[in-house]
Amino acid sequence: MSEVVTLERQDNIAVITVNSPPVNALSAAVRGGILECMKSAIADAQVQGIVLTCAGRTFIAGADITEFGKPPKPPGLAEVLVLMDDSPKPIVAAIHGTALGGGLEVALACHYRVATKDAKLGLPEVKLGLLPGAGGTQRLPRAVGPELAVKMIVGGDPIGAEAALKAGLIEEIVEGPAAGGVAFCRKLVAEKRPLRRLRDDDSKIAAAKADRSIFTNAVAALTKKARGLEAPFAAADAVGAAIDLPFDEGLKKEREGFLKLLTSDQSKAQRYAFFAEREANKIEGVPEGTKSRPVARVAILGAGTMGGGIAMSFANAGIPVTLIETAEEQLKRGMGIMQKNWEATAARGGIPADAPAKRMALINGVVGIENIGDADLVIEAVFETMAVKKDVFGKLDQYAKPGAVLASNTSYLNIDEIAKATKRPQDVLGMHFFSPANVMKLCEIVRADKTAPDALVTAVSIARKIAKVPAVVGVCDGFVGNRMLAQRGKQSEKLLFEGALPQQVDAVVTKFGMPMGPFAMGDLAGLDIGWRSRKDRGIKSEIADALCEAGRFGQKTGKGYYKYEQGSRSALPDPEVETLIDETLARLGLKKRVVSDEEILERMMYPMINEGAKILAEGIAARPSDIDVVWLYGYGWPIYRGGPMFWADTVGLKHIADRLAFYAKETNDPSLEPAPLLKKLADEGKTFASLAAASKAA
Repeated sequence: MSEVVTLERQDNIAVITVNSPPVNALSAAVRGGILECMKSAIADAQVQGIVLTCAGRTFIAGADITEFGKPPKPPGLAEVLVLMDDSPKPIVAAIHGTALGGGLEVALACHYRVATKDAKLGLPEVKLGLLPGAGGTQRLPRAVGPELAVKMIVGGDPIGAEAALKAGLIEEIVEGPAAGGVAFCRKLVAEKRPLRRLRDDDSKIAAAKADRSIFTNAVAALTKKARGLEAPFAAADAVGAAIDLPFDEGLKKEREGFLKLLTSDQSKAQRYAFFAEREANKIEGVPEGTKSRPVARVAILGAGTMGGGIAMSFANAGIPVTLIETAEEQLKRGMGIMQKNWEATAARGGIPADAPAKRMALINGVVGIENIGDADLVIEAVFETMAVKKDVFGKLDQYAKPGAVLASNTSYLNIDEIAKATKRPQDVLGMHFFSPANVMKLCEIVRADKTAPDALVTAVSIARKIAKVPAVVGVCDGFVGNRMLAQRGKQSEKLLFEGALPQQVDAVVTKFGMPMGPFAMGDLAGLDIGWRSRKDRGIKSEIADALCEAGRFGQKTGKGYYKYEQGSRSALPDPEVETLIDETLARLGLKKRVVSDEEILERMMYPMINEGAKILAEGIAARPSDIDVVWLYGYGWPIYRGGPMFWADTVGLKHIADRLAFYAKETNDPSLEPAPLLKKLADEGKTFASLAAASKAA
């Protein structure tokens, strides 16, 4: 019937198969193919039942989001689903792999659904700043009840086949999708079972109609963490319409909500982030076809907070780990913390009850660097000084097997210098994990001058295997994320000398959408760390040093820039800090002024963007989107703002360059002068996105 959708008859059952690799997305061709095949099967007098299935590794995994923002191509998905819903013959969706978004909406318009045991079913549109736009918010509550529907639609996470069977989303778990679907369809026909059209079945929403708190409590629990996001609340409203309105009116409300979100800045930012993450997997300057080296075992040097978190990440992915310490006591402590972390997650229901034991069994804790011999990837997570790192890498030549990738988890240090300590610099690179490493998704992969292409491909590939988002960066102080963060830190400190207070600066930053402000973050990390580092380098920071001299090291001492009640992590403004700042300014002969929130926001964000422009000009990051990936997944940049470089384009580069020039003059700070690349783009009326477009065209 079409290039991507075929129809064959098996006796009295028509089997419609979608074959549009890689994920059978609902492109115009797929929609058109399904429509024509369905019409043909319905019109065929010999056909008594229809099975919709897919070839390849998955059922329909969602809409073709490359079509978003472009003129719609017929047929619309709604037209296809109405035809299926109205079919006088039973239609069975036979699901394997993932039925996500529009794929699940297609399955919900079928009269019955079966799935293989490893299938996943979900409506994740909220993660793209959208809500399901083809009946998902109206049919799913009728299939599984409003509580689970809200969880799936507002939370956006899929469920497995077992949960789907229990909830009534599918009728059976089958061995093979096509064969299982046909067998089930034959049974329906033989039993003359009536068609179950979800649009006409309100039985599972009846309880919520009688007691709406069932629905509102579920919504409240799920939107608690949706600060700043529009889509979760719009999605909840659409599900509410399934309870409150007749089906067709609910569909209309859903469509209105979908179209409003589709054109919103938030959804554009979230869709950009989706593509940016995928783009980051493409490594610039690596010959096509470069294969990853095999990684069967990983060795991690250091069982502290970072080393333990990295070990957990590998064990979570089923990869065996040799965890190495210099003494039995540190090793025992590190192993104990991992065990406790997993047990706590299991107690909350985050992982199966037997998972802690299985994961601990994958970690072989030993003392002595000589135990790295069977590892294909060695990651050091030792103390962050060049002397210690070089000493470790000097020893790796003796014990690591030939061809092992040697990675440093440094967050600032020069990988080229570290590589000089070995006789195999081609195997050396950086793998900068973020704390806590078993939770944070980012891994900055640092390409050194002599890093071999296949070593780089190996690091990117293994990062993805352990569910990290890799971003390849070049060598410089602080790489991408910390180098940009340093500019924000510098300005936040300067603002205190001009009249702002820590709580004002932090409030502006968190209102913007960041999880924490710079001063609360300093308290969390420990102010004594920066104090020691400054003393080592002979640098003074009058206010921060005064806090530390008063024993205010942050949360660990109950006092820092804020005070913390006993056992609490809640930061409370402290009049003592304000007094200390006033006394420091008086001693230095500085006058306070009123600093506006607008100035704080500009001085927090614009210098980072300026540094991002320098990073691009130096080739430290290959694409503006790679910088955005670093900030989205390593520093909690709000996803609905798309990343600092994307956000800069929405603000306007001319405005940012002008304001930076203004602040450079006003504060007598030449570091705030617009970077040459930023100035050039601003003068030409261009964007950072135009750089990426020009690079692709080339």
